[in-house]
Amino acid sequence: MYNKSFYAFDGKIPVPAVLRSYTEADFAELITIQSEAFPPPYPAELWWNREQLLNHVTLFPEGALCVEVNGELAGSVTGLKIHFDAEVPALHHTWSEVTADGYITTHQPGGNTLYIADLCVRPKHRKLGLGKELVQSLYHVVVEQRLERLLGAGRMPGYHLQASRMSAEEYLEGVTAGKWSDPVLTFLLRCGRSPVGVVADYLKDEESGNYAALMEWRNPFL
Repeated sequence: MYNKSFYAFDGKIPVPAVLRSYTEADFAELITIQSEAFPPPYPAELWWNREQLLNHVTLFPEGALCVEVNGELAGSVTGLKIHFDAEVPALHHTWSEVTADGYITTHQPGGNTLYIADLCVRPKHRKLGLGKELVQSLYHVVVEQRLERLLGAGRMPGYHLQASRMSAEEYLEGVTAGKWSDPVLTFLLRCGRSPVGVVADYLKDEESGNYAALMEWRNPFL
């Protein structure tokens, strides 16, 4: 079971926080957090449900982590193990395919890669930098399990502003080169992730043109 105490910062003020494995006792609050983080018009049927969460803590509990701030559940991250061939990148998958619609029955115990299925932080706690802490907690899992990488596909919410002028690949290159920033991709770069490529039709997402940027963090100890 993962458990790490640390201080998040609200401006200059240290705030006690704990990163830990989530359990069945957390399910109701995790679903509430999803409803706050993804309000309408985001469809409620896409929030986590109890069956999905039970799969997370049963099939791969090491990848089911949450963060508490002053004793209140503030966010979560969920991952699963897959096999990824870096020589033949599987760029044409969807979120639904790789995560089995969030049920993670696609989890491969012998996989070489930890894939992020979801990252969610309560809106009122987003200024504390918890998203970065949650992502980095999975880096610990990658190292502990001697996996090759952390992999995940990030939204490109700023792309719709540039779509008439460039391809999704050119947009990602521009963000990586520092020509412009993107709310999600720039955050992932700050978390230490590097681009692998662009995935088309990854998730229904008008702002991103249904594209996502596949980004990785390589285990530096292998």
